[in-house]
Amino acid sequence: MQFIDEATITVAAGNGGDGVVAWRREKYEPNGGPAGGDGGRGGSIYLEASPELSTLVEFRFKRAFNAESGKNGGTSNKSGRSGDDLTVLVPVGTIVYRTVEGKAETFLVDLAKPGDRVMLAKGGRGGLGNQHFATSVRQAPHFAEKGEPGEHYGARLELKLLADCGVIGVPNAGKSTLLSVVSAARPKIADYPFTTLEPQLGVVRVAEEESFVMVDVPGLIEGAHEGAGLGDQFLRHVERTRVLVHLLDGAKSLEEMLLDKSTIDAELAAWNPKLVEKPTLVVVSKLDLPDAQERLHEVRERFPDARGISSATQEGVRELVYAVWQAIKDAPMPEIVVPPPALIELRPQDAFTIRREGDGTFVVLGDRVERLAAMTNFDSDEGLAHFEHVLAKMGVEKKLRDMGAAEGDTVRIAEYEFTYS
Repeated sequence: MQFIDEATITVAAGNGGDGVVAWRREKYEPNGGPAGGDGGRGGSIYLEASPELSTLVEFRFKRAFNAESGKNGGTSNKSGRSGDDLTVLVPVGTIVYRTVEGKAETFLVDLAKPGDRVMLAKGGRGGLGNQHFATSVRQAPHFAEKGEPGEHYGARLELKLLADCGVIGVPNAGKSTLLSVVSAARPKIADYPFTTLEPQLGVVRVAEEESFVMVDVPGLIEGAHEGAGLGDQFLRHVERTRVLVHLLDGAKSLEEMLLDKSTIDAELAAWNPKLVEKPTLVVVSKLDLPDAQERLHEVRERFPDARGISSATQEGVRELVYAVWQAIKDAPMPEIVVPPPALIELRPQDAFTIRREGDGTFVVLGDRVERLAAMTNFDSDEGLAHFEHVLAKMGVEKKLRDMGAAEGDTVRIAEYEFTYS
């Protein structure tokens, strides 16, 4: 399966069902009171982390997700059926961002554990039937609420692999070969740069009840933190590992090996300074080659704890597995750094603002007034009167007068336009 670690989707929660206008029609009471039922709630959309998924590849083919809308209310005070919620499964380690009103991305949640769940879009409330609008002076209301629109957003998903050990190094250092030897993973292996174009995961079994997850991070080169060699797409996966195995190519000279190591260390530090503080095992690969043993002795003069392995002959491989396992048990859990929420100016739920545009139009902004407009049936004179009454109670009408609104001016709330009088 192709590895995909970013995806952009859209989500639309279900709209609430409409409330209805209805009347009691009982025997001996042909002109009974209002009995319009409420609309059902719209379904919400949730994201849930599933250990059964390992990539975001499914989101290449399906990018739009819509929850079911609520049903309209019925007669005899019967409420409409609520829409079913929609749960979208994503891999463990998925970080979710969303846009608000087309503005900058804002961090929403880090689904770091199996079963982590977040509501991404809330379903709309069902509209109230006419039974709710009866008063002592208005005993037969001929209007009801429309259902509230469900939330809809654009969202970006970013996957950071969850692995205990990350194998890093320059291209062709032998990372994929090592992973294929110690686990059941079967990465593509060839003798040319960037054979591995996506991270590969493998489960390394230490004993009957003990194992750890190893990730082969594709070859990093100078400039990787800026995107060279797709490095910026791979470095994020190093952040969630507890231990690193830095593989040095035993076929190279000592000077080349040390240059490779300093290059990789510099790229790790440039991406996230904490990465160079992770427990790291320095390992010289390809010990089966004639000069590799000598290279290992030279490397140990700089790094006394350096190890040597040959994936071809299995020399030193089992000892490396045990050393990694012990390092994992001793290492602290990685600190996962996620960006802080973007500073987006959101309007308070129960407030409103009014601005005057260049053409003289008054634009009323606010979640509550926009929701009220969306739920009003403007084909009903009584519904329109109720809308105006609520706006007056909120202080919108007074604010418009204070700002100089005059007879005939245009007032806009969401997509609805009215003539001020």
